[in-house]
Amino acid sequence: MRKLEIIEIPSELGAGTRGASMGIAALKVADQNTDKAFFKDVKSKEVAVHNEYLYKEIDTPKALRIEGIAAVYANQAQAIKESILAGNIPFILAGDHSTAGATIAGIKMAHPDKKLGIIWVDAHADLHSPYTSPSGNVHGMPLACSLNDDNLDCQINLPNEKTINCWNEMKNLGGIAPKILPEDIVFIALRDFEAPEKHLIDKNNIKVITVDEAREGGIQNTIANSLDYLSKCDHIYISYDVDSIDSSISKGTGTPVPAGLNDKELDELLIGLLKSEKINCFEVTEINPTLDSENKMAEIVLPILKNCFSTLQNK
Repeated sequence: MRKLEIIEIPSELGAGTRGASMGIAALKVADQNTDKAFFKDVKSKEVAVHNEYLYKEIDTPKALRIEGIAAVYANQAQAIKESILAGNIPFILAGDHSTAGATIAGIKMAHPDKKLGIIWVDAHADLHSPYTSPSGNVHGMPLACSLNDDNLDCQINLPNEKTINCWNEMKNLGGIAPKILPEDIVFIALRDFEAPEKHLIDKNNIKVITVDEAREGGIQNTIANSLDYLSKCDHIYISYDVDSIDSSISKGTGTPVPAGLNDKELDELLIGLLKSEKINCFEVTEINPTLDSENKMAEIVLPILKNCFSTLQNK
């Protein structure tokens, strides 16, 4: 029987704003104020991260701190692989979204011959590479890494040798590249992306369900359409970035964006998706309590997280 394993990855090396590494602690603080202490009843495992790179001089300006991120990738991918091979469903609490590429790597390392679908619940596409990123923030690159796509059609940067070596190491982690295919991705709530990312979306006809489409068609139809679109996939991984929530609800994330889903819509969406037997990994990321007031984002996300955990546990 498969069981859930909570894996904590408090890394914030890939974000442009400091504080995402404290997102997991913020959830635990919010939990202590509830009647039923979730984190008291469940055990978790923490992956070794390398936030010491925050204090080192940056020598890879086109992919900031990528050397430290590559080290986190190796640790995290191995932990995810071991968890899945032990019969678990990894339930991941992460800092910034850069490490999602390592999650995908770990899933593929556990099941290299299986077709992996991705449901990316996020305001952003995260399809940049060191060759296209205007900021150099690696939390905008995990899907391009997993797709093994540098998007040289839209190149604006000349990464140095160290950056290229680390980037290639991340793309080829586990000896598998690409790890996913464009036709196996569904974006939900995507609404903030740059021209190079739009180029990849249009070029590959990647499926996007906007906030308006999700509302007009209904959340249940969005769930059904997403799972039907990925019906040929053997497994599905859900990556939930909290900036998919409308920025009027909470500012507690590094890159808040208006016109997002509300917390009730996200709760319905994620619970419905997680009922699928194909879900083999779930991740929540980008809570940043330093940008919030009174720990609001963590308090909004916590009940959604509890419902997601319960749904997976009771399947």
